[in-house]
Amino acid sequence: MSAQIIKEKVEQAKQFLQEFDVDCWITFARESQINGDPMLAFLTPAGITWHSAFMINKDRSTHVIVGRYDVPALDEMGVYDKVEGFVTGIKEKFIEYMKKKNPSKIAINYSKGSEICDGLTYGMFLTLYEMLAEIGMEDRLVSAERLVSAIRERKTPAEISNMKEAIRITEEIWDATYKWLKPGIKSIEVADFMKAEAAKRNVGLAWEPSVCPAVFAGLGEGEAHYAPGEKPVTRGEILNMDFGVRYNNYVSDMQRTFYVLKEDETEAPEDVQHGFNIIVKAVQDAKDSIQPGKEACEVDAVARQVVVDGGFEEFPHALGHQLGIFSHDGTALLGPKWEKYAEKPYQKLEENMVFTIEPRCTVPNRGIATIEEMIVITKDGAEWLTTPQKELFLIK
Repeated sequence: MSAQIIKEKVEQAKQFLQEFDVDCWITFARESQINGDPMLAFLTPAGITWHSAFMINKDRSTHVIVGRYDVPALDEMGVYDKVEGFVTGIKEKFIEYMKKKNPSKIAINYSKGSEICDGLTYGMFLTLYEMLAEIGMEDRLVSAERLVSAIRERKTPAEISNMKEAIRITEEIWDATYKWLKPGIKSIEVADFMKAEAAKRNVGLAWEPSVCPAVFAGLGEGEAHYAPGEKPVTRGEILNMDFGVRYNNYVSDMQRTFYVLKEDETEAPEDVQHGFNIIVKAVQDAKDSIQPGKEACEVDAVARQVVVDGGFEEFPHALGHQLGIFSHDGTALLGPKWEKYAEKPYQKLEENMVFTIEPRCTVPNRGIATIEEMIVITKDGAEWLTTPQKELFLIK
């Protein structure tokens, strides 16, 4: 992560400690290449090796204790008030610092319902707990879920700028792919073409290369999170793809739907066009319903009703997820009140959150119609980040 974004996120953290009435937030980790806390990306430009503690306080002071060799990379950023190194162990310096600050409420990175806030491993928790118990502070620990969620979810101008560039590049690749596509090409060939286009532009893929892009030609292949295979792009079927790129650590995530014309067709048949139109309406109505302060599940309900009213079964997943340095990155979820989503659908929407909107429906004997757009929440609604697909792409 760039020093500029780390600086922005640390400044946000200082504000949020006051907003959520927390005295001290500690990110405690080790050997981050193996099992790093998700929040480290916003705190350090490189991995850390030994036991490391990043402390940000309600009084806006900051202090970092890391192994000796990890000091220079952190110190030269000029983000933290003090970066302190150790050789034999962290305990003495950590206890000395905590006694000096004496915080009443200490937030640490654990959560039952949000993976982005659950970076403290159990072993590291025990280590931290035992050190704090020596000075009578073990009963001051609370979950940092609300704080961590806010840091990741409320995007800064630099973060938004990176995501916009990732989207611009992705839309270029969509255009190139549309011009190249033709009947008979295999799903895996489509995926290889799109990966090559990303490589030409010197950007990475937004998620695992085996399923980025995911390509679904008609029916008979996986519905999502599925590696492209040997099935050809066939006339009379729907083709859809899920794809995104990574630019300066930030990602895009978009889906587009195509119809492969039969030789005697000049436009999509009525059933295919109807399915596509329903998805366009579901995306637009969901976007129009967004307001800061609204529960995320309320937006999902809008799109879900459009799909059902259009004569299709409701889609078996959430309407949309947040994005950032990962394609799924945030606690709040535009989703239904299902067990697997825990408390995520009940979270309130906030300005500068970035979401996808991605309903889908299955057109019998044709394939899956789906669009995935990206929006950013504003003070009075939402704005498109992507250029929304309004017309069905036809392949001759």
